[in-house]
Amino acid sequence: MQTVETLNEGLKRAYTLKITAKDIDSRVDAELKRVAPTVKMPGFRPGKVPANLVRKMHGDALMQDALNSSIQQGIQELIAEHKLRPALQPSVSLDEGYELGKDASIKVELEVLPDVPTPAIEGLKLERLTVPVDEAAVQAQLQKFADQQKRWEEAEGRAAETGDLVVMDFVGKVDGVAFDGGTGEDMSVEIGSGRLIPGFEDQVVGVKAGDERQINVNFPADYQAKELAGKAATFDLTIKSVKTAGETKIDDELATSLGLQSLDQLTELLKGQIEQELNGLTRTYMKRKLLDQLAEGHDFEVPPSMVEAEFGQIWQQLEHEATHEEDPAAALAEMESEREDYQKIAERRVRLGLLLSEIGQANGVEVSQQEMNRLIAQAAQQYGPEDRQRFLQYVQQEPMAAAQLRAPLYEDKVVDYLFEKSEISDREVTREELEAAIESDEGFSTGTHSHDHDNHKPKAAKKASAKKAKSADGDAEGEAAPATDDAAAPTPAEPVKKAATKKAPAKKAEEPAGDEAAAEAPAKKAPAKKKAAAVKEEPEA
Repeated sequence: MQTVETLNEGLKRAYTLKITAKDIDSRVDAELKRVAPTVKMPGFRPGKVPANLVRKMHGDALMQDALNSSIQQGIQELIAEHKLRPALQPSVSLDEGYELGKDASIKVELEVLPDVPTPAIEGLKLERLTVPVDEAAVQAQLQKFADQQKRWEEAEGRAAETGDLVVMDFVGKVDGVAFDGGTGEDMSVEIGSGRLIPGFEDQVVGVKAGDERQINVNFPADYQAKELAGKAATFDLTIKSVKTAGETKIDDELATSLGLQSLDQLTELLKGQIEQELNGLTRTYMKRKLLDQLAEGHDFEVPPSMVEAEFGQIWQQLEHEATHEEDPAAALAEMESEREDYQKIAERRVRLGLLLSEIGQANGVEVSQQEMNRLIAQAAQQYGPEDRQRFLQYVQQEPMAAAQLRAPLYEDKVVDYLFEKSEISDREVTREELEAAIESDEGFSTGTHSHDHDNHKPKAAKKASAKKAKSADGDAEGEAAPATDDAAAPTPAEPVKKAATKKAPAKKAEEPAGDEAAAEAPAKKAPAKKKAAAVKEEPEA
């Protein structure tokens, strides 16, 4: 096999591989010897079919397989010989006009990872903003639990008021005709909860048990059922009962209703949860400042293909979110005006990812097999029993899938290592001050992507203002690429499949007691998240 370098410019490389027909034919001969004993043909005993007949029957397929294996081996040898570190999968193309049985000319194009300069991690200084657990926050959470455990009592002879629970049968109609999904029985509606489409709950105020009432509503223009969106409708209601909320107490009985032993135990658990949440915010702030310092101290060329892949993920998410805005066209126009800013965000994310990888590898940061097993087991819980085993097999067979699971934990371990190397001062603040510090525009923060030294697959990004970093969903954990050690990364020449990820099911929202039929109610659509808080500046750990 002959190899000729045709391009060596910056991080871009290109090569031409020449695979001779003789090399391909020798592979075919070897494969013929392997499969001939298993071939069956009328008139011949098993294993006695002449090789020339087997070649005649299966020659083209065997030759194509031989060519493919020759290309794979050639790329692997190319990478090893030239000590290449591909940023993404190499682009491989066969010259047009190639005919089986002839010499093959293969063009290989790729971008390599840069030589990252030795990271400067000495002299890092960080401020740790801490928030003491507020007793009022604990009491507020206790009150929320108490409200969720409301005891409903019949309101004999009294008209329904805001805050009451009304049990009803209903039939929804558009233009006088009942529509699919618009009929239900024994639906419980807590007036004032805002669960149903605008105007529905307001018109239930004043009803009594036994009443029949017709109400008029308009479905929102963005209602999830397109056939109903924007349409006027009527609902014929038959009121079964009106209930009022009994007194809710924050006591041991509340705790036992939640499966605990006492109110003290519930209180301590809530304090621990709030403390954990506050510690997460503190870590987010520290991580942002840490990565700001790293970004300011390091500037090196990054592979354009990685930046474009990262930008593509960001842009795709932005376009999706724009469709949920009140004025999608205006949202898209605003995006276009900030395209250059998002390109810079993508570039910084890639650079920080490479930098963290380098720091981790240079300082022996690793994810143990025990930690990896735990990650895989946690991810497998997102699947049903039938798919769980298939997922485990997939992760074992696809190194890239394992690398994606490993990446966020590896980044956290690199960040923890850098925290240990930093000079840290403490300052006590309020929660509001800490959240304001996280959301401030001091420091140009970015998002997160998944990276390892041999393969790269960006993670989905969340949109953020290019001038003001805001977390879209509260998962504020920094702003760099979840770097990963590359011990389990696949050979760059091999095709990499996307991991068959499955979104974990969301927890079902708490509903008033007796609301079994709520799924049939004309529920209103959840409002879309505000566009201003889009590209997350933290890793999705």
